[in-house]
Amino acid sequence: MTNLLHIDSSITGEHSTSRRLTARAAAAWRAAHPEGTVTYRDLGAEPLPHLDAAANAAKATPPEQHTPEQAAAWRLINELVDEVKAADTIVLGLPLYNFGPPSTVKAWVDHLIAPGLSLDAETREGLLGGRDLIVLAARGGGYGAGTPREGWDHAQSWIPHGLSLTGLEPRFVTAELTLAKVNPAMADLIPLADESRAEAERAIDALWTPVAA
Repeated sequence: MTNLLHIDSSITGEHSTSRRLTARAAAAWRAAHPEGTVTYRDLGAEPLPHLDAAANAAKATPPEQHTPEQAAAWRLINELVDEVKAADTIVLGLPLYNFGPPSTVKAWVDHLIAPGLSLDAETREGLLGGRDLIVLAARGGGYGAGTPREGWDHAQSWIPHGLSLTGLEPRFVTAELTLAKVNPAMADLIPLADESRAEAERAIDALWTPVAA
């Protein structure tokens, strides 16, 4: 049985573009995999703890030697890695905050990188490869080639590097200029924003072929 891991990280609720995109993707995946299962994690509503001393030490300490704090951190690390291992497809919503990823996404990645679980402790080979990781990115401005802030999107450029030790290789669908309709200074960019959103939706709709009724 196939399994989808659906992850949201936006903190803006119903106003979130990335949440609308991941919901569309999850619906498309279900239509193509009617017998499949979905695991959902909301990093925005239920943030993970940031990697701390206990979690860091737990990764390098034999479980039988864990302190209570390390044992609790190790259970969470195992839970997160197991969610990824159980998935054939992962859909991750990635908004851009202050030119970088949400700190909750950084915490998720930090927990996933665990020798013996997500990468071989000796060879350092990633153990989570072979899964389809689709990152649905949303950014309020424009950061493409030739724009004043070209290269300022450090979320989309970072996450392939952050996950590289695990073997996961993301592919991106991006909608930008999402603030055009709420920022008067960007009003003239609304047509471009609508075009970017529509292009992202078309890309999502083409990801899987629905099962005929």
